[in-house]
Order: sequence, then C-alpha cells, then structure tokens
Amino acid sequence: MKNEEYTLTIKPKSSLLNLNLKEVWQYRDLLEMYIRREIVTFYKQTILGPIWFFIQPIFTTIVFMFVFGGLAGISTDGIPQALFYLSGITLWNYFSESLIKTSDTFLTNQAVFGKVYFPRLIAPLSTTITGLLKMFIQFLVFIIVYIYFAIKGTNVTPNAYALLFPVLILILAGLGLGFGIIISSLTTKYRDLKFLLTFAVQLWMYATPVIYPLSVMQGHYHKYMWLIQANPMTAVLETFKYGFLGKGTFSWFALGYSALVTVVILLSGIVIFNKVERNFMDII
Repeated sequence: MKNEEYTLTIKPKSSLLNLNLKEVWQYRDLLEMYIRREIVTFYKQTILGPIWFFIQPIFTTIVFMFVFGGLAGISTDGIPQALFYLSGITLWNYFSESLIKTSDTFLTNQAVFGKVYFPRLIAPLSTTITGLLKMFIQFLVFIIVYIYFAIKGTNVTPNAYALLFPVLILILAGLGLGFGIIISSLTTKYRDLKFLLTFAVQLWMYATPVIYPLSVMQGHYHKYMWLIQANPMTAVLETFKYGFLGKGTFSWFALGYSALVTVVILLSGIVIFNKVERNFMDII
C-alpha cells in the first residue's frame, strides 16, 4: 500500500489557551467572506446604506448636546460640546457594538457551526474587524467637525499623545472581543444574559467619561472615582481626548492598566470560548 500524504489533519486541541492563529490564517478567505457578508447584509437591509454611519453619531451628538449639555448643564472642560461628545461617541460606539454583536456568536452561527468545521474564532473576529469600518467613518466625522472648530479659532490643541490612537483601537477591539466571546459562551447555557447585556452596556457608558469629563467626577463626585478608575474604558477615552483635544487627563499607569485588563479579558475569553465550542451543540 502506498503511503498517502494528507494536507489537513484534524486533531483535538492540546490546550484551552491554544490560539491556533496559524489555522485562523489558513482560513483567512473565510474571514474575508464573513466580513463582506456582514457589510453587504447591512447595506441591503437599509435604504440609506452607509450614510447611516454618518447620521448616527451626528444625531446622537445633537441629543447629548440638548440633554446633557443643555438641560443637565454638564461641563465639557471648555471643549465645544459637539467635539467633546463626538470624541466619546466614536470610541464608545465601536466598543459597545463589538461587544453586543460578538456576544451572539454561538446563537447566530449555531446552524453553520453544527455542519461545517472551521476555526470558530473567525466569526467574532469578523464582527470586530467589520466594526472598524464604521468606526473610521465616524472618526472622519469627528475630524471634519474638528477642522471646522480649528478654523474658527477654537482652542483645541492636539499633541503627540494622539499618536497612541492605534493602541487605543487595539485595546477597544480586544475588550469588545474578549467580553463578547465570554458572554457568547455563557449565553449558550444562561440565556438571560442576552437580555441583560444591552442594559448593562448602557449603565457601563454612564460609568465611562463619554458624556462628562473626568474633572467632574474629581470634583463633585469624588467618592465614585474608584469605580471610574477601575473601568478600563476610562483611560482609553481620556487618552483620546487628551491627545486630540488637549484637555482631560493622561497617565501611562492608567493606560497600562487598561492594556493589562484587555489582555486578561481576551485570554480568559479565548479559554472559555475554546472550552464551550467543543460541546456547545449538545448544550444548545
């Protein structure tokens, strides 16, 4: 009998923490297909298509200006309200949507997962990468508004810390993906988590300096500062505002803490995800 050569060997994973990035890379065509599918599906289900990517942050900013800047009178540290709220919305929207969409990974893909083998991590990865497109479009809106106020002579001064923007995006992506796959893994058994997630994300936004500067918490609400500082999203938003607007706070320690939490959450998510994917069809 001739010795046969096999191009693909399927074997059990040796470790729960096995990232198996080589296999994910081998299926990169499938990853690209998932990304195209999510973009095309979104366009087909809307009349205005990608224009919604521009409309959403603009409308949200107007609402925030009216409610929090007008009625509530919350300070923006001298930054024009449109710029201040856009800076928070741009980053927060990417994180929250990555988290919410990846949290449905097992439930929305159970039909495919039950029929065909491929690295399951491709599904949440595609969601996180697809969200970058929307985020960069909204970032473009922020830049346009930024240029408008700069031309008007508004005192907004970017600095070298703005170069940390790619690092901030990596942290946002890691947090969204990590928390998302943890929740997705848990919802295969505990469906109630799916209903609580949207509410929890909304509360999380209020614990993040999106609609208020950190200086407000340091002044009137200093007793809650420990909660805000424990939030890994805080340093990300504050670094962005400090780098692009010249206002806010920056700390290498705080940013390092956010990066460390991201690594822990992402690795923990992969461990749980790898464990659940082996027998999730039996659970569902």
